[in-house]
Amino acid sequence: MGTVIMHNVVSVDGFIADPLDDVGPLFDWYSNGDTELVDGGPFRVSRRSAEYVRPMWASIGAMVIGRHLFDLTNGWEGTPPAGEHVVVVSHRPKPEGWHPEASYHFVDDVAKAVAKARELAGERVVAVAAGDVGGQALALGLVDEVAMDVVPVVFGRGKRYFGGVDAQYLLEDPHLVLQGDRVLHLRYRVRRL
Repeated sequence: MGTVIMHNVVSVDGFIADPLDDVGPLFDWYSNGDTELVDGGPFRVSRRSAEYVRPMWASIGAMVIGRHLFDLTNGWEGTPPAGEHVVVVSHRPKPEGWHPEASYHFVDDVAKAVAKARELAGERVVAVAAGDVGGQALALGLVDEVAMDVVPVVFGRGKRYFGGVDAQYLLEDPHLVLQGDRVLHLRYRVRRL
């Protein structure tokens, strides 16, 4: 099975959005460079960020997200930003008639969602969105690595990267530290005790 990586863009004080779900300048680095991430796509980042993001996105087979993110993005209109499959943690079913061709699966439990995503991804990476779902997956011991794209902004309050995690978890020293333009890419393995 592939690696399970909890990932998101985050402020230096640990928030993935403000209290009203506004991401403010967190995603500005996706348009401040001269290197296209995808041919003809909207994202232009620094060369160093592209060298990190391209293989990261290419390695993803499935994503796990919460219903809140699904609703905010309308599931990216049935086309995942990375990978071929999305597993949505929700107690509500997929909206009736919503993109029937899309490989989106609705599961009512975080552990079952990660298991389904691993099945769909095969040997490829499962990307778990940070926030409440990511924090729950970490607390259940289902996360192998934490990947953060840290942006130099302080939100002060908002939606926390690790959601409502209320215990201490140890990470290894970062095995990847890469400075882009207005973003610092970090990857940590979760320490297994």
